[in-house]
Amino acid sequence: MTALLVTLTVIEIALVVGVLAVYLILIGHKLRVVSTYLGKVAFGVRAVESHTAVIGPSVLRINERLREIDAALGPLAEKAEATQRRG
Repeated sequence: MTALLVTLTVIEIALVVGVLAVYLILIGHKLRVVSTYLGKVAFGVRAVESHTAVIGPSVLRINERLREIDAALGPLAEKAEATQRRG
């Protein structure tokens, strides 16, 4: 009887270890797939960064021009409002 229980326990332990091994292999495969996709995403982000790096100085120049336009339009808008009130 004891030999049977020992044998069944060893078989049960072997099954548990086998199932755990299968799941670890599956998890490892999924992690490799995720790693591949993350590599592609990182490559894409670096490509976007390099393509948009030239925009920075242009945006600064555009903002300067817009500030000048805003400063010039402020008094003109006040004059237009004053004229509209009178007329």
